[in-house]
This record gives sequence, structure tokens and C-alpha cells, in this order.
Amino acid sequence: MPTPRAFVLVLLLASVTGCYAARVDTGLTPSAKVIEQKWASSWIYGLVPPKTIKAATECKDGVAIVETQLSFLNQVVSILTFGIYTPMQIVVTCASGAATGMRDGDGSMFLPENASDEDAQRVFAQAADRAVATRHAVFVRRIPAEDAGVPQ
Repeated sequence: MPTPRAFVLVLLLASVTGCYAARVDTGLTPSAKVIEQKWASSWIYGLVPPKTIKAATECKDGVAIVETQLSFLNQVVSILTFGIYTPMQIVVTCASGAATGMRDGDGSMFLPENASDEDAQRVFAQAADRAVATRHAVFVRRIPAEDAGVPQ
């Protein structure tokens, strides 16, 4: 019969092997362009976050997905440093140039005339979220399908 100490050790090892991950999806169409930082330095169990990734220069059409995770090796380093140094992996996927949901320089979002109901709901939800986050009006503008590059 295993001792309580062995049981606690097995439980501890099982909890350490899991990988922490978070994903933020902006709703924009992802492109093939990816910015990856495998060892982003954070400190004190992530209380001091890593430096901001300047994705605006590389993602001209915005950011579609941001993923952060503590890989197994990141967690090993964190454990060895008693959580003082906690590296993490950050992956930013740029948005494609698809017009549905794209913002203009004035904060507008575009919706092709032939957009589906689901696309329209998604764009209006994104506009509402952006308006709440920025505390500025976000306009949804209908544009001709041929200007959006969407087949009719």
C-alpha cells in the first residue's frame, strides 16, 4: 500500500506536467503570418508580465489570435527558480486582409452587402466590444461586395 507521502508526490508530479495556456481570438480572419516568442521573460509567477510584443509593425491588418502558454520546459525553469523567473511562450497570428470586420483608420468596421447573418452578427459584436474597450464610437459601414473582395 502506497504511503501518503508517495501519493502526494504523484499528485504533485501530475499537476506540474499540465501546461497552462490561454487563447484570445479577435474574430478577424487569421493569416499565415505568425510572430512567435518561445521564451518571453516574466517574473514572480507571471505577476511581472513579459515585454509587449510590437505586432502592429508586422501585422498590417491587425491581430487575429494571441496565444500564451507555459510549455513543459517553461514550467521546469519556473520550478527550478521557485517561480522567480517564469518564462512563457507567446504566439501572435496576424489577421488577413479580408474586408469583413476590418477597421478603417477612423475606427470603422466594414461589412459587405452580401455578408451572411452570422458575419453581420460577428462584426456588430466586435464593434460593440471595441466601443466598450476604447470608449469611442465604432461605425459599421456597408460596402459593395466587389469592394470587399468577397465572391457574390
